[in-house]
Amino acid sequence: MVLLSMAIIGGVGVVFASFIAAAYMKLRVWEDPRIDTVAGMLPNANCGACGLPGCRAFAEQTVEGKIKPAQCSVINAEGVAAIAEYLDIDAGQAVKRVARLLCAGGFDVTSRPVEYRGLRTCAAASSVAGGGKGCAWGCLGLGDCATACEFGAITMDDAGLPVVEPALCTACGDCVTACPKDLFVIRPLEQHLLVQCRNLLTGDAVLEQCEVACTACGKCVQDAAPGLISVATGVAVIDESLLSQEDPAAIARCPTNAIVWLQGAQFVRHADASRRAVA
Repeated sequence: MVLLSMAIIGGVGVVFASFIAAAYMKLRVWEDPRIDTVAGMLPNANCGACGLPGCRAFAEQTVEGKIKPAQCSVINAEGVAAIAEYLDIDAGQAVKRVARLLCAGGFDVTSRPVEYRGLRTCAAASSVAGGGKGCAWGCLGLGDCATACEFGAITMDDAGLPVVEPALCTACGDCVTACPKDLFVIRPLEQHLLVQCRNLLTGDAVLEQCEVACTACGKCVQDAAPGLISVATGVAVIDESLLSQEDPAAIARCPTNAIVWLQGAQFVRHADASRRAVA
């Protein structure tokens, strides 16, 4: 009786195992083994700077030929070349993008009518009277962006402004998310013109809050290519669809250096302490 029971159970097991094996063969999805190899060659930062949810997804699309290895902004040139050689494809080219801060109002040039003594984060300060800064739109200087950056690309300077190192920035956007004032944007490194101000107050009265604020005087509008810059909203705004017409002449007469011509890092100080000239 025991042997009969064992035989029945064993037979049922064989039948179900056969069904499972058949279902697996019928329903399985084949995956290119190169995906695992490419995924192992990536930095596995899963930062999302490439526009995909993670390095695994990047590896899948690279193997499928939908994207090029160079579109990973974290891996170095040697890593890109290694992936391209392994897959026997063109490495491609990617536009280097970096985070830019739309504020130049450090502690040295802004008013602080109220002293903030709460939790030392921008998120906390922004919820309490704007953090004590005269300009309601300006950087609070408490470094939430630097804390959020997993690549060490952001440091705080002596004036309380975040300085982004282009070589380390992967354009992942963590600083964009971390800033409660929405002051960070991701821009191509080759985009030179930048308005370092979001203050919407117009006229010289704004200078009581910040010495480097945009006063919407319109001089940059006059000096730039037609249509490139507008001050209709109360602050200079660059039409990025016309960036092929950008020219350093646009910053020549800005009375506050609110608009700058960047050729690398932002807020690089020179001997003359000018915010207009940057490396």
